[in-house]
Amino acid sequence: MIITAYGAAEEVTGSKHLVEINGTKIILDGGLFQGRRIEADQKNRQNLFDVTKAECIVLTHAHIDHSGLLPLMGRRGFRGPIYATPATRDLCSVMLKDSAHIQEKDAQWLSKKQMTFVPPLYTVEDVHPIMKKFISVPYEMRIPIASNVYLTFHDAGHVLGSAMVELEYRENGKWKRLIFSGDIGRKNMPILADPWEPKQCDVLIMEATYGDRDHGDIEEMDSKLEEIVKEAYKEGGKIIVPSFALERTQEFVYALHRLETQQRIPQLPVFVDSPLAVDITEIFRLHMESFDEAFQNQLKEEGNPFDLKYIRYIRSQEESMQLNNLEGPAIIISASGMCEYGRILHHLRNHISDPKNTVLIIGFQAEHTLGRKIVEKETRLKILGTVVERKAKVRIMNEFSAHAGRTELINFGARYAGTGTKIFLVHGEPNPMNALKEALVEKGVNDVEILKFAQPVKV
Repeated sequence: MIITAYGAAEEVTGSKHLVEINGTKIILDGGLFQGRRIEADQKNRQNLFDVTKAECIVLTHAHIDHSGLLPLMGRRGFRGPIYATPATRDLCSVMLKDSAHIQEKDAQWLSKKQMTFVPPLYTVEDVHPIMKKFISVPYEMRIPIASNVYLTFHDAGHVLGSAMVELEYRENGKWKRLIFSGDIGRKNMPILADPWEPKQCDVLIMEATYGDRDHGDIEEMDSKLEEIVKEAYKEGGKIIVPSFALERTQEFVYALHRLETQQRIPQLPVFVDSPLAVDITEIFRLHMESFDEAFQNQLKEEGNPFDLKYIRYIRSQEESMQLNNLEGPAIIISASGMCEYGRILHHLRNHISDPKNTVLIIGFQAEHTLGRKIVEKETRLKILGTVVERKAKVRIMNEFSAHAGRTELINFGARYAGTGTKIFLVHGEPNPMNALKEALVEKGVNDVEILKFAQPVKV
């Protein structure tokens, strides 16, 4: 077997891994690089390997840094099937169209910046053909995907429909097992079921996003959010929440729903300003198979958990622009989660200079993104071509993170101590990856390697 990482190698975006088993090429994920617009565009345009030679693509989940390059792969000649869970397939049907619109807008920006025509990576017309290649595979169903190669998806507990990949394959007369963790979720999080606990395997490709730090206690999530909302309400300020349209927005609204039901927060208007988030929230209602028992019971007993007394889901650009003139305290939730594009940029530009306001960060911010600069509390920020002074408070709630923290990652990998399993780390910046590697070695996992970009490793 040969494994080559063409993304998410010492970084957290662009997840793409080529696995070659007895000459059969299988692609794990097809994600976009995200970060500095020009640099990310250059990376995404690289034709790193011949997708026409690939037997299939196995997709762990719908986040764009895992799925967003699929339309370009189709344009470049990929002809095989794409295996994904039913929820991932449904989510990709709306998320890839949204991504295509963003590619078109980015191409216009780059053309103006470079004073030459830059074509979009792909368009909406490229999304339709690639969606036809999806084959939905439920959790725990073992299916053949190539000669002597079988696939089983297991619930990763990360986002709706997310999966860990189990490949059973015959090599040199012996049956072996590879597990690709995808993005590992957290235990005891609201809404989703807990992550699958993997069995023994010969090869593990494992994420390392938070390999150097743990998140806040899930039990303290509601109390911390209550404090932030009450503070903003008292000061008459707005809470601006950059949020990923998939999962994070739904989890955040559900947290507000709990606090409102328990009468722990004052009643103030909440705006979900993201057409994509609205579409995804509708898809959530179709996939009970991914929810934990407590959330399923709440759906039956209380109805819609994504509804609040004063919540408004906004689709039109006109309604979005009207929020600029909004008086008094409010919560505005908008995409993108890393503040790189979308309506959140307008809300940040219009509100970040007011000291009464709060920017609430509830998700991972990759290096070089505007979101990372806000997390690092830079005071001068360039937003939509304008330099603005940040006077708004910055609050960070890692409790909402859908990624396993350091302790959970160590426990995940430490089960393979003394087993002979070869572990490859991906999807993490260098410091977290090295910290996780050292911790696993201390636990007795002796064969741990950090995959390097485009450097094949023979197993």
